[in-house]
Amino acid sequence: MSASLAAGAHGFLSPSGVEIAFLLVGLVTLGAAVITVTTKQLVHAALWLVVALGGLAVEYLLLTAEFIAWVQVLIYVGSVVVLLLFGLMLTRAPIGRSPDADSGNRPVALAVALAAAAALVWVVVDAFRTTWIDLDGPAQGSTKVSGEILFRHWVLPFEALSVLLLAALVGAIVLSRKNPAEGSGAASDAASGDKERR
Repeated sequence: MSASLAAGAHGFLSPSGVEIAFLLVGLVTLGAAVITVTTKQLVHAALWLVVALGGLAVEYLLLTAEFIAWVQVLIYVGSVVVLLLFGLMLTRAPIGRSPDADSGNRPVALAVALAAAAALVWVVVDAFRTTWIDLDGPAQGSTKVSGEILFRHWVLPFEALSVLLLAALVGAIVLSRKNPAEGSGAASDAASGDKERR
């Protein structure tokens, strides 16, 4: 009964303030995500990724999912982006524009991105077509319920992500280290070149 009343009270032609804020934050998040994948500067891409992930956290807050919002901030904004910047610094990635970062597969990447976006939109719309969230009513899920679902049924993806991040960090450290043999070889080549010039 309450769900039908909520569905009748709200609509696309009479949005509430929360729905308007949700739409505006979503547009900002989408714009930041597009800039993240189109900019030629790696550091700027990482910083725009912070904006995109922070926008998602705000969207979770607007959906009254405070626990998921703070998990988003702590894990993704606070850990993943810091690890990404750390890897960029360790590998001495170029700070300015990087034309070498572009590949010739832009049309294929755009087609895959559009197909994935269309599939996600279709799944979400089909799953929540007749579902309305009453923001003025009681909370739909407590932190305890969300935590149990998150860490009981989704613990394997979290562990896989942690192993992936650890591998990325180890790879950045390995790439940042200079090979002593290469350094001594370059020094000997330079010394021999000076002797020949003399």
